Amino acid sequence: MFDVAIIGAGVVGGMVARELTRYGLDVVLLEKESDVAMGATRANSGIVHAGFDAKEGTLKARMNLRGSEMMEEVCRELGVKYRRNGSIVVGFDGEDEKTLRQLLARGEKNGVKGLRLLTGDEARAIEVNLGEGVSCALHAPTGAIVCPYELCMAAVGNAMDNGAELKLEFNVCKIDYTDGVYTVKSSDGEQVEARYVINSAGIFSDDIARMIGDTSFSIRARRGEYILLDRACEGLVDHTVFRCPTAMGKGVLVSPTVDGNILIGPTAEDIDDKNDRKTTTRGMANVRKLAAEQVRGIDFSKTITSFTGLRSTGSTGDFIIASPRDNFINLGGIESPGLTSAPAIAEYVREMLADMGADLSLRDDFDPNRRPLHYFKELSEDEKNEMIAKNPEYAHVICRCERVSEGEILEAIRTNPRPISVDGVKRRTRATMGRCQGGFCTPYIVELLAAEMNIPYEKVTKSGGKSYINLSKTKEGI
Repeated sequence: MFDVAIIGAGVVGGMVARELTRYGLDVVLLEKESDVAMGATRANSGIVHAGFDAKEGTLKARMNLRGSEMMEEVCRELGVKYRRNGSIVVGFDGEDEKTLRQLLARGEKNGVKGLRLLTGDEARAIEVNLGEGVSCALHAPTGAIVCPYELCMAAVGNAMDNGAELKLEFNVCKIDYTDGVYTVKSSDGEQVEARYVINSAGIFSDDIARMIGDTSFSIRARRGEYILLDRACEGLVDHTVFRCPTAMGKGVLVSPTVDGNILIGPTAEDIDDKNDRKTTTRGMANVRKLAAEQVRGIDFSKTITSFTGLRSTGSTGDFIIASPRDNFINLGGIESPGLTSAPAIAEYVREMLADMGADLSLRDDFDPNRRPLHYFKELSEDEKNEMIAKNPEYAHVICRCERVSEGEILEAIRTNPRPISVDGVKRRTRATMGRCQGGFCTPYIVELLAAEMNIPYEKVTKSGGKSYINLSKTKEGI
């Protein structure tokens, strides 16, 4: 019997789990995929929003501002890369300027600090590659960037290190409630009992809510297509450059990442299929067109990958954080600024559980800190050589594009939450994320995974399930 079962191991579910392990609660995370951070967390912009966009008085506005204030310290504790690079929303005409003035007023009401309107020339003075057509801009110096899946993995790992349990490939199909206890059942017959349930299932949160008879909201998937440029383009922009927002979202952005790439996108298209992550010719063309208006000199020949994320768009227009029945909490419609809001949502859930009567006594042995997986890259040459002398695996470079060593990959495989696929290793170490996209290093990573997991080489997958990379051996003794 667990105290709390959290359905969904994205960044929000991970932050909630971490927060609750500060207390004497027995927590389990239930995730239907083969790894954490596999939904919206895996494919989004990684922006820590300043808080000027959400309508004043909404949960989005409250959680955005509080989360933005918390994020730097959270990332420091979790060993996650964080950079306060600021953001700029650009406009091209008088109507856009009216929108920017509205955003300024809204941001000031929400409590965002340092906002200011700029002319086009003033904006180009601080971001030299802005398009010539940019005539006005809103500058938000408190905007920042993180790696969303790195943040999620660190939060889940920290929760696990403090006692939480993670069950992967647990596809919830039924929830029963009897005598104050929820029984959460998976499609393969496994079940978990808990006194409290947190529904953090992203685009599937309405499906989970219906399992307890709650039909108060619905979720639509909103597809967003992205382009990622090689790190050779680093320096193209310093700020995150947005367009004026529309009813469909914050629009196409051009932004640096914390790892030195340039990220461009997303599109915004409501779709019915919650599993449709295809990129489209039309979507890619739209991203290129709009981004080129915002920023000059984008070299799309340096594209190393494109991908699609699905956002959880709720029917209420606001975050859905509510309890529809005893000891059950819905976290639905957590679209942008959901990543920014995640630490604040975790606090809010803790307060809701306290109001429900949960015993929340602070633990003396809770450790909020976690060593970053990327620490080896940040060591001095002398420190690296000292570490290599103790463990020669750190001298063997597996991924030449990103300079990732065997020692780093093995450490990632052995660290909570443990990856079971090549893509899982990629998200933890950046191996296979470079120009060749794994063309050289994938066979070596497969070999390391097979040895660590004690499975045949041909049973290692790219992304879990049946995504086998090698179907059979062509030579014996390999």
